[in-house]
Amino acid sequence: MRSSKPGRGQRVADQIARDVAELIPQEVRDPRVGLVTITGCEITPDYAHAKLYFTVIGSDPAVCREGLNAAAGMLRNHIFKKLRIHTVPTLHFEHDTSVERGFAMDAKINEAMAQTRASLADETPEGEDAAK
Repeated sequence: MRSSKPGRGQRVADQIARDVAELIPQEVRDPRVGLVTITGCEITPDYAHAKLYFTVIGSDPAVCREGLNAAAGMLRNHIFKKLRIHTVPTLHFEHDTSVERGFAMDAKINEAMAQTRASLADETPEGEDAAK
């Protein structure tokens, strides 16, 4: 039987992401966790598991992930108190590499543009510069 409200799972996932984003700086005291930004949340249809994606500043992402997963039970208990749903999912944290991939792609585009400008400048006939 399907849920009577379409998109409920996504709304719950979004709320979990917002709540966890608020809770991390307030409640997580693990030195492995740096400045964390929650970038998204995926939840299973049965609400048993939620995968939270994060980016981090000032900490190694793998080390931060260990700290966040260590704090997942405590964060889940806080979520349980905030949300009014029957099943609060087990939280799993995954580093979101899309930001780094975006910066890398931007750098490659800038490099290609610079090479194109340089090759166009090399192809400019000498007579055109004198005419200007």
